[in-house]
Amino acid sequence: MARLYRAALTLLLLLCGCAKEQDNAIHIGVIAELTGDIPAVGASCKNAAEMAVKTVNDMGGIDIGGKKYVVKTQIEDSAGRADQAASAALKLITRDKVIAIIGPNASSGAIPASEIAETSKIPMISPWSTNPKTTIDPKTGKQKSYVFRACYMDSFQGRVLAAFALGQLKAKRAAVLYDVASEVLKGQAEVFKQTFEEKGGTITGFETYTTGNKDFSVQMTKLKNGSPDLILLPTYYSDVPLQVEQARRLGITVPILGSDAWASHDLLGLCGNNCEGAFFSSHFCSSSTAPGVKKFVDDYNALYGSVPDDVAALTYDSFGILFEAMKRAAKPASEDIKTAIQKINGFQGVTGNITFHEGSGDPEKSVVILQIKDGDFRWFSDIKP
Repeated sequence: MARLYRAALTLLLLLCGCAKEQDNAIHIGVIAELTGDIPAVGASCKNAAEMAVKTVNDMGGIDIGGKKYVVKTQIEDSAGRADQAASAALKLITRDKVIAIIGPNASSGAIPASEIAETSKIPMISPWSTNPKTTIDPKTGKQKSYVFRACYMDSFQGRVLAAFALGQLKAKRAAVLYDVASEVLKGQAEVFKQTFEEKGGTITGFETYTTGNKDFSVQMTKLKNGSPDLILLPTYYSDVPLQVEQARRLGITVPILGSDAWASHDLLGLCGNNCEGAFFSSHFCSSSTAPGVKKFVDDYNALYGSVPDDVAALTYDSFGILFEAMKRAAKPASEDIKTAIQKINGFQGVTGNITFHEGSGDPEKSVVILQIKDGDFRWFSDIKP
């Protein structure tokens, strides 16, 4: 009987302990591209997510409505696929009972995941998705109430790239090559073309390829024959090295301009000297001397032995926005957190000052132009909204 009593008491204590742990924990889902075509993006997201959570838990957790909570994360792999991203969002919401989701990063996964988050009334912040459809319902044209991003949109980025090409690079004729299978890259290319032409420039070539292609010689030959002053490559970092190599082999010597899809440090090793001198738009400059940025870079490097890229920085800011909203919320409930995010004004993140205007999940923030110089990403200029 005594043995039975002790066993029952042990079980009761275990159950109480689990209940207490559950009561003092809040669960946040993360969807990252850990496998697939852009695993460096997923790795950066995962690293920054774990670092952000470790930082807040090391300080005793997060205070919501006068009560301290430990933060726990459940990380799911989208593999860069739309269907897997949607399944991950559904699992996190229905089975893991998360109160918010960070990610996915690529717009191809962020768009379907955002639809599930919006329908389920769970706040979602995409660190890196620049496509308008992530935060805007394409059927109604209205802003989604529960979906936010930590980055600027393609429409703004495309206009900035066109203005930069015309103004600072003095290009009057530009050619473009982009992945037609990627909605986000297609959007960047189209906005660039429209803006460049509206401002008096001439598009001499507008070529496409499909994800997985390795031979770009036909497209590059057509672009060369148009005699452009500049070539825009809004393509993912994994495609850039072959494209630039083949362009240089054909004798194309004009400046090359990229988008935020270039921003992984893996590009430097893959592209080598071929990318020296190229420019691209980004969300973050790791060589900034701003105290907050320097601390983030040093802490990240200490943990992972590498310099954080823009995805890592944007993921860290996504958690920062979420934690700030949680501190302002009356209780750890998705509705309260969503409302608090909508009121974020002047949040100082490592990617800049972030403000959400009422009714919009798209932040107001600046674009950073980086140049590949001496085998590294160097700050070149900031372009404000």
